[in-house]
Amino acid sequence: MKKAANGQFVISLLESFAPKKMAVEGDPIGLQVGSLNRPVKKVMIALDVLEPVVDEAIEKEVDLIIAHHPLLYRPLKKIDTNTSKGRVIEKLIKNEITVYAAHTNLDVTARGVNEWLSKGLELQQTEVLAPTYEEQLIKLSVFVPVSHEEAVRQALGDAGAGHIGNYSHCSFSTNGWGSFKPLEGTNPYIGEQGKIERTEEVRLESIFPATIQNSVLSAMKKAHPYEEVAFDLYPLLNKGTELGIGKIGKLDKEMTIDEFVQHVKDAFGISGVRVIKGHDHLIKKVAVVGGDGNKYIYPAVRKGADVLVTGDIYYHNAHDAQEEGLTIIDAGHHIEEIMKTELKDVLEKELSERKYDTTVIESTIRTEPFTFM
Repeated sequence: MKKAANGQFVISLLESFAPKKMAVEGDPIGLQVGSLNRPVKKVMIALDVLEPVVDEAIEKEVDLIIAHHPLLYRPLKKIDTNTSKGRVIEKLIKNEITVYAAHTNLDVTARGVNEWLSKGLELQQTEVLAPTYEEQLIKLSVFVPVSHEEAVRQALGDAGAGHIGNYSHCSFSTNGWGSFKPLEGTNPYIGEQGKIERTEEVRLESIFPATIQNSVLSAMKKAHPYEEVAFDLYPLLNKGTELGIGKIGKLDKEMTIDEFVQHVKDAFGISGVRVIKGHDHLIKKVAVVGGDGNKYIYPAVRKGADVLVTGDIYYHNAHDAQEEGLTIIDAGHHIEEIMKTELKDVLEKELSERKYDTTVIESTIRTEPFTFM
C-alpha cells in the first residue's frame, strides 16, 4: 500500500541528487520556511517563490515548494505583512506550506541545471566551465555467494557504480571462502542456526562517487540474498569527477550568429535575447551558464568558447567580452526554469521506485519579469 512521504524523506532524495556541500559558499540553500517533519502529499517545483506562486500552491493544496531561487536570499530585519515578502511568508505559515531552496548545489551537481541547459542547446563533448568541486570516490568491497555474483554485479553497475571514463559496470572479483555462524533469531539463506557454515564466496569490488552511495548500497542489498550483507567502504585518493558552474561543449555543426540566436530562442522558448557581438566568425564551441554569468566571461575565453549563453550581463562586462573577442547571448536569467520539468522528473522517479504516493507538480506561473516590446 502506497503512503505519502514526509518532508525529510523528500529532501533526502533531493540532496542525494544535489548535495548541499556542492553549493557555493554563502549560498542560502536549504529549509527557508516551515517544517520538514510533516507528511507531504504534494510537492511543487518552482523557479521563484513569488506571491502568485504561493497562491497557486494554496489553490493546489501543495505541502512543499522546492524552489531554485531562495525566497530569503538576504536576512530579513522584520516581517511586515503589508509588504509582498511579508504576505508571502504569512500565507506560507498559515497554510502550512514548507519552502526549501536548492540553488547552486542544483547548478553544480552533475545532472543539474547547467547540464539540462547544455542538452537544450544540443551540445556535444561537454565539460565543466568553472570547476568548484571534486567528487569523492568510494571503493565498495562486498562478499557474495557464487550463485548471486552476476546479479549483484549487474545491480551495482545499474545503480551507477563502476563508471571509469567512458566505461560503465567496471568491477573486479576474487574467489574465496566465507565462514559464519547463524545465531538464534536468524533466518540464514545458507546454513543452520548454531552451526558454523563455510561457503564459497566472491569478493566483488567496484568504485562510485560518494554522492550516490545510498542508491548503490540499496541496490546491492536488494540483489544480495543474505540477511546481513558483509561489505567494506574505502575512501579513495583517486581524482573524482570535476563539478562546477557552467558547461562548455561543441555544436554538431557550425552556425552563424543569426542561426545560433534562433537556435537559443527555439531551445528555451523565448522571444528575444540581447546579443553582444565579439566577432563575426562561425560559432562552434559554446559555453552556457544558467543565471548571472558575469563572473564566467574569462573562463569562457580561456577555454576557447566562441559564444557564452547566460543572463544578466552588465554594461562594462559586455565591453570586456567584446575586447576579448567573445560573443555573448544574454538569454535572461529565466531560462533556468528548465529545472521545473527536469527536477520534477527526477523526484517522481525516485518516489515511484520507493512506492510513495506523493505527487510532484510544476508551478505554472511564469516568473519572467521582463517583456520584450
